[in-house]
Amino acid sequence: MQAEPKKTPAGSLVGQEYEVEIGPVAHGGHCIARTSEGQVLFVRHALPGERVVARVTEGEEDSRFLRADAVTVLEASKDRVEAPCPYAGPGRCGGCDWQHAKPGAQRRMKGEVIAEQLKRLADLTPEEAGWDGTVMPAEGDKVPAGEVPAWRTRVQYAVDDSGHAGLRRHRSHEVEPIEHCMIAAPGVSELGIEQRDWSGMESIEAIAATGSQDRQVILTPRPGARLPIVELDRPVSVMRVEEKDGGVHRVHGRPFVRERADDRTYRVGSGGFWQVHPKSADTLVKAVMQGLMPRKGETALDLYCGVGLFAGALADRLGDKGAVLGIETGKRAVEDARHNLAAFDRVRIEQGKVEAVLPRTGITEADLIVLDPPRAGAGKKTVGLLTGLGARRIAYVACDPAALARDLGYFREGGYRVRTLRAFDLFPMTSHVECVAILEPADKGA
Repeated sequence: MQAEPKKTPAGSLVGQEYEVEIGPVAHGGHCIARTSEGQVLFVRHALPGERVVARVTEGEEDSRFLRADAVTVLEASKDRVEAPCPYAGPGRCGGCDWQHAKPGAQRRMKGEVIAEQLKRLADLTPEEAGWDGTVMPAEGDKVPAGEVPAWRTRVQYAVDDSGHAGLRRHRSHEVEPIEHCMIAAPGVSELGIEQRDWSGMESIEAIAATGSQDRQVILTPRPGARLPIVELDRPVSVMRVEEKDGGVHRVHGRPFVRERADDRTYRVGSGGFWQVHPKSADTLVKAVMQGLMPRKGETALDLYCGVGLFAGALADRLGDKGAVLGIETGKRAVEDARHNLAAFDRVRIEQGKVEAVLPRTGITEADLIVLDPPRAGAGKKTVGLLTGLGARRIAYVACDPAALARDLGYFREGGYRVRTLRAFDLFPMTSHVECVAILEPADKGA
């Protein structure tokens, strides 16, 4: 049944097909299988327990592993559904990983990935991490199998050579032209980006704020191209990415959008970071505050603070005698954070890398710490600085379970243990998952 690998001068196996049994889910939106020769296959568009024909998309005869797509399903999992999106599938749009899986199965697989990363990188079982093993859906996202929640409030469109907006194919610069993205939030879809000619543009980012009617598009022109007159189906502000410096500059309208979370409005400028799911900010603030249990008059750090989401929540709860220091690398985000938190006399925002700025502040102790690092995590040096501050509780917000697990290992070396861990499915149809870990000094006991 299995064809012999094609011999090419370069030893490439791209296009080779293997009939394989699909094993467990792995970090990154694929499952693991093996060829009869024992070579590892990372297979997309498959589910654990299935038997499929997998076609190699990347790899050579001597590669440590091969990447592949399931192009024919011979024995289907009970968790499989027909992908609702017409652009999902092998060689198509790379935006979603699990369109072919029931919603409950998606959350279960994300939980399996978290558990595997915790064990492999931090030597923690779910029980030792204070986690019940579940991944919770966001409010309103519980949809029947075969339906898709429209949640993505920020969509980065690429533009093909004919001027049509679309999305990148998986691990490719090629563009999949689309007429509608099913996971785009209504505020993005109503702009009509996909129906317009974007000749001369390289990409368009569309933003639909949560809690306000603000809409924004950020255009990146191709080298030498002129900016088009932007006429969309709803009022929208327009920004442009400059070719010379990569900076984002206002064309017309507000240079920011207003987001709403925890009963507070936040200004987010120039396409700055804000959680993509409309329920994310409130969900994460609630989980962090429940875990930290802030007390009046305490001191707190908000690291990688962005526009000040957690700093604002902390300041509200610590009262007039409490104090919060936020640290953020992005210049525009720092400006926004200072604007957003100007009403709090005892909140300070500093610009720079955490590992460089924190030692310069002279702070030697803190009661509470929140860190929401980028996907790569905080790293050993930064964790070492934090464990020396004696915080009674630390909240770690993570969008990557591998980085989280690595850093939890560093925290353990520094004398902290995980008190609780919660996981939230804030990226439905994709392999991404958000976690909130609450840590405390290990000498407090279980």
